[in-house]
Amino acid sequence: MENSTLGRKNTETEHIYTMQVGLSVLGHLGINLYSNVAAVLTEAVANAWDADATRVDISLNENEIIIKDNGFGMTIDDMNKRYLYVGYSKRNKPELRLTPMGRKPMGRKGIGKLSLFSIANSVEVSSFKDGQLHGLIMHADEIQKEIDNGGSNYHPTPLDFEFLTIDSGTQIVLRELKKKRLSLTASALRKKIARRFSVIGSESFKVFVDSTEITIKDREDLSNLQFFWDMDSGIDFTRVCPELKNSTKLPTNLEKAPNPAWVIKGWIGSVKSSGQLKSPEGNLNNIIVLSRGRLFQENILEDINDGGLYTKYLTGQLEADFLDTDEEDDIATSDRQRVVQDDERYQYLLAFLKQTMRKIAGQWSAWREETGVEEATDANPILSNWLDSLTGGSQPHAKKLLARIESLPLEDDSKKRELFKHAIFAFERLRIQEMSSELADDMVLDASKLLPLLAKQDDLEATLYYEIAKSRVDVIKQFENLVDKNEKEKVLQKYLFTHLWLLDPSWERANGTERMETNVQKEWDDIDAGLSDDEKKGRLDIKYRNAAGVHLIIELKRASVKTSAYALTGQGAKYKQAVEKCSRKVEPNKEPHVQVIFVLGEEISDIDRGQKWVDSMMEGVNGRIVYYETLIDGALRSYGDYLQKQEKIAQIVKLVSQL
Repeated sequence: MENSTLGRKNTETEHIYTMQVGLSVLGHLGINLYSNVAAVLTEAVANAWDADATRVDISLNENEIIIKDNGFGMTIDDMNKRYLYVGYSKRNKPELRLTPMGRKPMGRKGIGKLSLFSIANSVEVSSFKDGQLHGLIMHADEIQKEIDNGGSNYHPTPLDFEFLTIDSGTQIVLRELKKKRLSLTASALRKKIARRFSVIGSESFKVFVDSTEITIKDREDLSNLQFFWDMDSGIDFTRVCPELKNSTKLPTNLEKAPNPAWVIKGWIGSVKSSGQLKSPEGNLNNIIVLSRGRLFQENILEDINDGGLYTKYLTGQLEADFLDTDEEDDIATSDRQRVVQDDERYQYLLAFLKQTMRKIAGQWSAWREETGVEEATDANPILSNWLDSLTGGSQPHAKKLLARIESLPLEDDSKKRELFKHAIFAFERLRIQEMSSELADDMVLDASKLLPLLAKQDDLEATLYYEIAKSRVDVIKQFENLVDKNEKEKVLQKYLFTHLWLLDPSWERANGTERMETNVQKEWDDIDAGLSDDEKKGRLDIKYRNAAGVHLIIELKRASVKTSAYALTGQGAKYKQAVEKCSRKVEPNKEPHVQVIFVLGEEISDIDRGQKWVDSMMEGVNGRIVYYETLIDGALRSYGDYLQKQEKIAQIVKLVSQL
């Protein structure tokens, strides 16, 4: 082995190494061109490929990063004329457009070596070729100083022979690391580099990070793919995509391609949940573009302006070698993360992708529905029973609904089951509306068609009302558990006047016209003016409502108040007269039907005169007395009977309860 290190000859007149730097170019590009470790090491791996290396080893530790390859290495002359020459491109020389092993070089701009300074202030390079072992060290602050002084050359410092350890290829050691940019673990780095090259993993080119080989399995996007669209990718996706449900092949070019050599290979995949594309290493919801086996653009998905929901679930890679040819202009930006948009080649790639995406969109929806329903029904067999119960055109819509819910990124299964429950009830309500429309539109229905349809609608309505009744029973039971009379007062005052079903289940909706409400309120004010302080204190509230054409007057007495039928009749007569007066103003030709209801906590004082006498007194004002406890018992009994009778036909409720 020849020792070509001649000592530290670093005088003004003699230097072993010379970096030829066009400082204006260097100042323009900067030595902080790259923003992350993966992008920097991509350049180093690409250089190893260009050197015909079959193995690259990357070692990470707290203080340094080592990149070593077994390529053909560099002599001192090679180092000066090629590696240290910023802007050198082997593509300019036809004899160098293929490596000795027949590889197409990845490098083109000749500035990739500057990327090393993005993560390190000190870069040490050693190489072995033709019996020569030599090395150098460069410092970012020294290069910057040379730039600031207007110099044209920077002279790296030679390494003493005793510090050189390699016996083949090239080794780069990065020291004085910039900690803020070194957050990646070895595992994370393998994942990122795996997505930046299509040549890694073959027998002819292997890359290791901390002694662990980078393989296609490091591509986190592949492991979670549910659907796969293959464009002659060469990937055995049935092996590397364990979650795969559907796949198909797509063309590799457009029918009217400007150049038949413009072939696009690769793949696009879709995951079940968009959250699967989010990882600590970054967002995988992108389609990368590679050319000559390495990253050319990080995300072409952004450039097609497709806002479809399906795009949020996509990842993939396209290989378009025609983007980077020796004969045509370089359209990649300096950091190789973007391209010149208006170039004909890139416009063709966009057109190809847009057409491909249109095909994917249709298939994605169909596959999504198919697999979503399958997964939902497998996890919840009761959903299959519900789907089987649907007829006509309802089932396809129901499947879409279930598929959409199944695809939601919910880790908690109980939340998803709850969504299924609500979705079923909502869907059944919509079904009722559809049936009503069918009845209205079909004027030629005979009895044989009409009766089953009506029966089905009645069943659905009963089922839905069953849920309402059940919830109301729960409310009534809660009220029943309130022992304290004052608490019952508060509950009744809050709910009674807006929930008249407590008084009578037939009064489902009660209201009053704005005009009637205003007029009645004025009459109440006049009546209140004539009440004594004790009478005002004894009354909790009084309200007017209209239910099914009946004018309702409801007076809620405090639970502790002791009153008589005689007194109530007198009050009721005033209330009735006031409402009749207001009603005739609004509808002069219609005789009003007024009913007065007194809600009491204590039994009337003159009940000893007999119930018939009380009834006759109330009849004079078309009134009735309801006691707190009687009200609750009656409502509970009414809804309880309904529930008992309807339990047999509440099929939907029973079904949903099993989810």
